[in-house]
Amino acid sequence: MPKKNIFTTSAPSPIGPYSQAVLVGDLLFVSGQIPIDPATGDLVTDNIEHETRQVMLNIGAILKAAGLNYHNIIKSSIFLKDINNFAKVNEVYGHFFISHYPARETVEVSRLPKDANVEISVIAAVKD
Repeated sequence: MPKKNIFTTSAPSPIGPYSQAVLVGDLLFVSGQIPIDPATGDLVTDNIEHETRQVMLNIGAILKAAGLNYHNIIKSSIFLKDINNFAKVNEVYGHFFISHYPARETVEVSRLPKDANVEISVIAAVKD
C-alpha cells in the first residue's frame, strides 16, 4: 500500500528524522506534536492550557493539509510531564471536539522533546 508524507508550514517542522504525518490507505498517522509556535519556532511555555491549545492547533494544521479536520480523529495519545495537569489539558482538548470523541490514552512521562509539558499524537480516518 503506498504511503504519502504530509507537510505544511502551518505546523512546526519536524525536529528529527520523521514526517509531520503519513497517509496510508484511509488512515493518517500524525506524529506527536509539542507546543511549538510555527510562526516563531519558539516553544509555548506560559501555562499548560496555552501549551495544549498550541499542540491542538498544530494537529489541526496538519489535518487540514491532508484535507481532514478534528472530526476525522479516531485515536489520540496524550503524553504529560505532570499528570496533575490532566484536568486542564482535558478541558482544552475537549473544546476541539463536538461529539464522537476519539479513543484515547493519557500517560505521564518523565521527559518530552525540548522539555515540553505536553505532546499529543493522533490517528485520523479519511472516511467516516
